[in-house]
Amino acid sequence: MLKNLRFIALAAALLLAVTLVACGGGDDSEGDNGNSGDSGNGDGGDSSSGVELGEKELTVPYVAWAGAIARTPLVKQLLEEVGYTVETKQVEAGAMWSGVAEGDASFMTASWLPATHQSYQEKYGDKVEEVGIFVDKAPLALTVPSYMDVESVKDLKGNKDLGEAVDWTINGIDPGAGIMQNTQDALKKYNLEKWELQEASEGAMISALQEAIDNEEKIVVPLWKPHWAFAKMDLKMLDDPKEIYGGEGDRIGAVAKKSFKDDSPAAYKFLERFTEDYNQEIENVLLKKGREMEPEKAAKEYISNNQEKVDEWTKGLGN
Repeated sequence: MLKNLRFIALAAALLLAVTLVACGGGDDSEGDNGNSGDSGNGDGGDSSSGVELGEKELTVPYVAWAGAIARTPLVKQLLEEVGYTVETKQVEAGAMWSGVAEGDASFMTASWLPATHQSYQEKYGDKVEEVGIFVDKAPLALTVPSYMDVESVKDLKGNKDLGEAVDWTINGIDPGAGIMQNTQDALKKYNLEKWELQEASEGAMISALQEAIDNEEKIVVPLWKPHWAFAKMDLKMLDDPKEIYGGEGDRIGAVAKKSFKDDSPAAYKFLERFTEDYNQEIENVLLKKGREMEPEKAAKEYISNNQEKVDEWTKGLGN
């Protein structure tokens, strides 16, 4: 009987020893490293969060609008710090939406919803996901220099003095922009029969606006906030009682392809954090700096001056 008990005890001891070795509990140094043994692999796993880089090559289309031009380089540089390769492409609004929807692009940083990009949302909404918001309320409207004697879009109807002064023309931006469609709707719904909307680029429109102000001439343009033009020039947005331009304003957000979260988990997590913390102050800093230097340099300077915030956005992701 005693021999049987000794045999059982010995077997139990051997079983315990084998279990400890299999679990890595026999060596403290191996236990410390074991948690991250697979996290540094080519998939870009992370020891603290388990978030992987996934697909590392990202494409981010953007439109040549002030906010997008300022915002996109910051996103690009931060994602590259995490470990991604980011290609940015300047396109028109329609190509930006279709590229993301069809999976040719990863995400964008310049959706204007629900009003300005309503037609794109209706067309592509089931193929994209809104990841987060940069600016809660971004108003859009027909805009004039403050010295002009008009206060509302209604004041344009039959306004011979103003119409002849500007050749019955509203100086617009690129034709694919939602604010251009809004303006075409405004011409119809406010019965502005004589007025025409001229297509151009944002840069050309801003140049025309600055030239008119320099010469104290009249001009009408579609414009939005936030935009550095309101800090540099004395402007006023015209009232829009029919709310053709969306009332209090659209939300500017990040929209990604449906598979983005699965394809590039760390980039998706970064974008969630970034949009949660992004605010009007950051937008204004980027817009201001973007007027004084190249947007890429402005983004680099912002990162250097706000490292603590950057660390919060990128903690536990990639590199």
